[in-house]
Amino acid sequence: MRNLTFRNGDYFPTLGLGTWKSESGKVYDAVLEAIKIGYRHIDCAFIYGNEKEIGEAIKKAIKDGLVERKDLFITSKLWNNSHQKEDVKPALKESLANLQLDYLDLYLIHWPVAQKPDVVQPKSDEDFLSQDQAPVEVTWSAMEQVKKEGLAKHVGVANFSILNLKRIMEVCDTTPEVNQVELHPHLLQEELVKFCKQNNILVTGYSPLGSKDRASSMKKEDEPDLFELDSVKSVAQNHNKTTPQILLAWALNRGIAIIPKSTNKEHLKANFEAADIELSKEEMETINKEDKNYRFVDGSFWTREGSPYKREYLWGNVE
Repeated sequence: MRNLTFRNGDYFPTLGLGTWKSESGKVYDAVLEAIKIGYRHIDCAFIYGNEKEIGEAIKKAIKDGLVERKDLFITSKLWNNSHQKEDVKPALKESLANLQLDYLDLYLIHWPVAQKPDVVQPKSDEDFLSQDQAPVEVTWSAMEQVKKEGLAKHVGVANFSILNLKRIMEVCDTTPEVNQVELHPHLLQEELVKFCKQNNILVTGYSPLGSKDRASSMKKEDEPDLFELDSVKSVAQNHNKTTPQILLAWALNRGIAIIPKSTNKEHLKANFEAADIELSKEEMETINKEDKNYRFVDGSFWTREGSPYKREYLWGNVE
């Protein structure tokens, strides 16, 4: 298994198991099977609604001697309704209780978007808090505090542009250690990845396979299919691998972490094997030409008319 390295020398497994959209009744078996295969990085979030089941699977794996807690890397994320300073620690502790853990290896601000504490999913513009009301810089100071208290070994962000990273970096004691963002051949985000690497911010890519199983309400008409990209299919044929494996290998060869989701035993195994695939410079460049700055998860659910959040705020002028 490849690893990235945090500033303090801790390892960050580059191939993790994503759990967004993993259904209740399936995620327990998926986590157990993933650990048996060799996965050590499990990516979770409060809003996914399945942390209790994941916690049961982790508990079972440790009890059965499949793995020790110290060998697992568990991530969770702060939801938008807990951005006020006094709400960050209780939100983290709720995830810890659900996961049956004493600490997280990584805790991320899920989005640079704030909502009122009693709002899980905003239904109207009044459900949001503006950045004047709940500045992300203040949220970050509370993230630094939970790290100091040992509740999370590392802290970072998700879906942050260069501009929003800079907002934190201008005032923080601890620079975000990870930025989790959408990454795949149609969305290279080269400037953002370069910026993160220059500032010792590790990068995790989500939706590396295109997130085909998203809810229909989140999909656009005629979405591209990453599995059908000629460049990826050609490289897959050269290596006698599947197109999903090449998509994952391409991301890993960029020096980033990825968290493909699956509850299928065969897919879990095939995804894990992608970590051993080495692509040539020419193959990487060929796939890189597929960049279209296309987002499957474009954040439009936060930027509708009347919302205090606009597309320019989310993604900035440079990506």
